Amino acid sequence: MSEFISALMEKMPGLLRIPEVMSQIGVKSHKTVYDRVKDRMLTRPVKIGERSVAWPAYEIAAINAARVSGVGEEELRTLVDRLHSKRDELRSLIAGQGI
Repeated sequence: MSEFISALMEKMPGLLRIPEVMSQIGVKSHKTVYDRVKDRMLTRPVKIGERSVAWPAYEIAAINAARVSGVGEEELRTLVDRLHSKRDELRSLIAGQGI
């Protein structure tokens, strides 16, 4: 799975704001997005400003690909946990580079 995530990271750089996320995951309200975050069915947003958040595009693509492939809720939660771990790895890598 991590090779898949790495490939998505290369192909789908960028951040998606909440209207784009809503469109891509097929929901109509902010509340539904945040309910999915709370239920670990969607990754947490990243802060991009004092009052702004977004989601890495590759994370939304990975979650959509998992849903299309028919994974169950527990497998999806595992994927979300892995995506959060990948963020932590990237944060450590960047911190180690002094960026």
